[in-house]
Amino acid sequence: MAIIAAYAMPHPPLAIPGVGRGQEKEIANTLAAFDEAAREIASCAPETIVYITPHNVIYADYFHISPGTSARGDFSQFRDGKTQLATEYDVELALEIEQLAEASGIPAGGLGERDKKLDHGVMVPMWFIDRAFAGGGGGGGGGYIGREAVGAGEAAKPGGNAESPLNPRSVRVSQSGMAPTDHYKIGQILVEAAENTGRRTILIASSDMSHKLKSDGPYGYVPEGPEFDEKFAKCLDDGDFLELMKIPASLRERAAECGYNSLMVLAGCFDKRKVSSRLLSYEGPYGVGYAIASFKPGEHDESRDFLDQFERYSREETAKSRDGEDEYRALARSSLEHTIMNGGELAVPKGLSGELLKNRAGVFVSLYKNGRLRGCIGTIAPTTKSVAHEIIQNAISAGLKDTRFDPVTADELPHLVYKVDVLSEAEPIDGPEALDVRRYGVIVSSGYRRGLLLPNLDGVDTVEEQISIARQKAGISEGTPIKLERFEVVRHE
Repeated sequence: MAIIAAYAMPHPPLAIPGVGRGQEKEIANTLAAFDEAAREIASCAPETIVYITPHNVIYADYFHISPGTSARGDFSQFRDGKTQLATEYDVELALEIEQLAEASGIPAGGLGERDKKLDHGVMVPMWFIDRAFAGGGGGGGGGYIGREAVGAGEAAKPGGNAESPLNPRSVRVSQSGMAPTDHYKIGQILVEAAENTGRRTILIASSDMSHKLKSDGPYGYVPEGPEFDEKFAKCLDDGDFLELMKIPASLRERAAECGYNSLMVLAGCFDKRKVSSRLLSYEGPYGVGYAIASFKPGEHDESRDFLDQFERYSREETAKSRDGEDEYRALARSSLEHTIMNGGELAVPKGLSGELLKNRAGVFVSLYKNGRLRGCIGTIAPTTKSVAHEIIQNAISAGLKDTRFDPVTADELPHLVYKVDVLSEAEPIDGPEALDVRRYGVIVSSGYRRGLLLPNLDGVDTVEEQISIARQKAGISEGTPIKLERFEVVRHE
């Protein structure tokens, strides 16, 4: 196996002495774990290190692999322009990853680069790794003698083999907006690419955990923050990638993590293989969780086919949801399935309740796949003769006409979970003080522009956030005077 080891590493810029300026001592356990992991990596003499980062350009439907032959960066955005790093890219391995991904139907490659500079998701782990290759480290903040302050014409020396312990080449891959299972598949592709090129490769999954661990932290506190970190850290320590995959998207969003999908790539590197895992450290003194863990491959193990297991688990959970559907959700499902499988619009079924047949209201239909939004379309006020007709039409639109997503395919239908919101009549309000994000949805309007946000949504915790998102949906800039309306919903989920 050409992936000789993998590591989960956070990316706090303040871990770099020039940024932290003494504050880094407050994450002493993290620094010590960085050094331990970096020494392990150097001792493995890898030829290439693949970095999975959440802080380079991210596309909704494309894995960006940084193009070119080299890159450099510094921490000037964190007030440290002196600490600089540079690396040569492994062009051959990057091309092999791109070609294998294309053959697997996963869009990936070097198109769409916006900033050639290395991002801190890569540079923080790289700083410690380079220091270990240069013979430094061990003190959690000692003098760095690797790529720091490289000359304008210099580049890092590649190599990384037993005879020539020089810095290895790099491949930088960005997370994408695609599903966690697609990130897992990229991990499988990385293994095949490393084997095809014969590269001794190490993978770094750059990943901070929850950003909402402390009320006095930069992002505040929510109970889901510590809950997510506890589950996440246990999965890392146990090497239990199936349980990692089962962490609900709603929990991840509420916790405000920024590296889960990096770990999905790492997990894919160990598909059907035993793994020796160890959590080297975890702490979150600044309100953001930092974990470092190591993963070493063992022998082949068919029982660890986590992608197949998760897909079975997902189908079972969806089936349970279907069994518990009320007539509102069942009608939305029937509508979209009928249109995709048979064409045309579903006729209103017999036996529906009077609420559906006699009432008129605006309706939103939301689709979810593996806990992630897959489509959402609705009407603010009734446009048809009944709620039933509204659901039928909006379910079709949510699945096939939401321009943020590709149209739902027949293969996806068994994996979809439906939510239906029936709206009350909107009423004008004088200001934000009349809103409550859990009880009321909001409509903002300015001239012909109008934007709506439903109530009680994951990740929307304040009225200010609610109004701001509704403004964005309407294309109304901050500072432009707006009119506000509120409404309530009956949610069927």
